[in-house]
Amino acid sequence: MIEVFTDEYFMKQAYLEAIYAAENDEVPVGAVIVIGNRVIARAHNQSEMLQDVTAHAEILAITAAASFLNHKYLNDCTLYVTLEPCVMCAGALYWSQIGRVVFGAPDDKRGFMRYGKELLHPATKLEYGIMMDECSELISSFFRKKRMQNL
Repeated sequence: MIEVFTDEYFMKQAYLEAIYAAENDEVPVGAVIVIGNRVIARAHNQSEMLQDVTAHAEILAITAAASFLNHKYLNDCTLYVTLEPCVMCAGALYWSQIGRVVFGAPDDKRGFMRYGKELLHPATKLEYGIMMDECSELISSFFRKKRMQNL
């Protein structure tokens, strides 16, 4: 029997959110939060639309998931996000006590892993590289287009 609800399946859901962000001229990062194979929150970057530097996909997804669960802790949840979270988002993930974080593409410039996994809660499991090529290309092509527009 084929397992439908895999990490790749949920990362594809996050990727669709990232595409939606790009279509709205936002940095293309998408996130979904899952509990028991059920997506309970979907989000994408909305910093431009909301004129809010904290409106990252991860932050918006955490807020939506906590609202859905009526609980601030997300111990039994998994966050799937297309790009390695920044330090701000890692801090929010720490405080939410999320059970697991899965990211697609690394962010060598602003990703939290520059400072170490210790920025996440000690109980949080971390995995990465799911759909890394697709997620990396989406980000790269977005910024390539931005640079071309500024020439």
